[in-house]
Amino acid sequence: MRLPMLWPWLGRPLRIMRYLGAGLIAGASDNDPTTVGTLAIIGASTGYRLTWLVLLLLPMLVTVQIVSTRLGAVTRQHFLEVIAACYGRRWAWVAALLVVSVCVITIGADLEGGAAALSLLTGRPWPWFVVPLALFVGGLLLFGSYTAVERALRYVLLIFIAYPVAAFLAQPPWGAVLAASFQPAVEFSGDYLSAALALLGTTLTSYVYIWQTVEIKEERPPLAALPLLELDAAVGIVVTVAMFWFIVVATGATLGASGQRVQTAQDAAAALAPLAGPLAGAVFAIGLLGSALIALPVLAATTGYCVAALYGWPAGLSARSKAQTWRFYAVVLGSLVLGAALTLLGIDPMQLLFVASIVGGLGTPVLLALLLLLARSERVMGAYAVRGWLAAAGWGTVAIVSLASVAYLVQQFLGDGGSV
Repeated sequence: MRLPMLWPWLGRPLRIMRYLGAGLIAGASDNDPTTVGTLAIIGASTGYRLTWLVLLLLPMLVTVQIVSTRLGAVTRQHFLEVIAACYGRRWAWVAALLVVSVCVITIGADLEGGAAALSLLTGRPWPWFVVPLALFVGGLLLFGSYTAVERALRYVLLIFIAYPVAAFLAQPPWGAVLAASFQPAVEFSGDYLSAALALLGTTLTSYVYIWQTVEIKEERPPLAALPLLELDAAVGIVVTVAMFWFIVVATGATLGASGQRVQTAQDAAAALAPLAGPLAGAVFAIGLLGSALIALPVLAATTGYCVAALYGWPAGLSARSKAQTWRFYAVVLGSLVLGAALTLLGIDPMQLLFVASIVGGLGTPVLLALLLLLARSERVMGAYAVRGWLAAAGWGTVAIVSLASVAYLVQQFLGDGGSV
């Protein structure tokens, strides 16, 4: 990030605000109910022992988001469109298959997570809320412009304050938490390694950086604003990783201390009530609902953009005439229908997430490598090609994710790596 170029913007706060927010939404979408569930399981199984790894995610996620921001700003296209233009439709099909399959499965799991949060808050059965939640998200995307959708998601971000509140209500021993966070103690137990690999797999997910390029394309900011956009992307990840950390602390202080295991985020919210009081469980459920409300529109819209890029269809939430983009919206709404069907058909959500982790584990290193290759290409990026420390950090992230993905898949297939 070229920090000196930020100085010309400091005297123009209104113009600064115009270009801030996309990075916050993209980063926050990574904190979806499936990720919350993984973090809750990590807190329950390892306590605070992996809080250091949560913080280590920060430079990796910041690197990926800055690179994707630059790619979107320079090319004026989203990631799948750039792949199709530079590497042909075969690679675009491979990328779309990997992304869309994970998105649809995650939509199903996140619909159940959001519905379960509403169930915990209202006392009604969770299946009652799946279809209304899908209809609400579909209506937001179908009848709202891109600007309206982004504005709505910015307000939903405020709900994320629930996670720090839940952590403080859990009353953890903050000295032990900070020691574990900044003095790593690596273990080689099955639970510890399984949790570490699951953490990397669930957070470095492709739809987050694809959505970042979509947002940049929709907003079409001038290249002069690139330093601001990169700063926004970095701040979004800082906020998101902080939420990751508070979730692990909240569940580690309660479920981890009592030795209670959970399978999903909704299990964690329900279990917090008897351990840390009803307010803690309700607050965590509110955070879970906010996670679903941010992630679901991003997942559904990303699916639409990816499929539209394969066929060259007009696409965009900011399109003036929805008649021209009806196929894009059909895919968006279809992804929500499929996700709801997966949930209501009684398919085990943990099994869905297992399938998603396999597809994502195979696809994430490939997609990250494609992102770096495109961002480093002078033919694509011109003078804005990624070089130096940013390129080195990007390839380091690809290497770490590749090793983690291989280890996680081997562990899952062998079935001897712990219970997480």
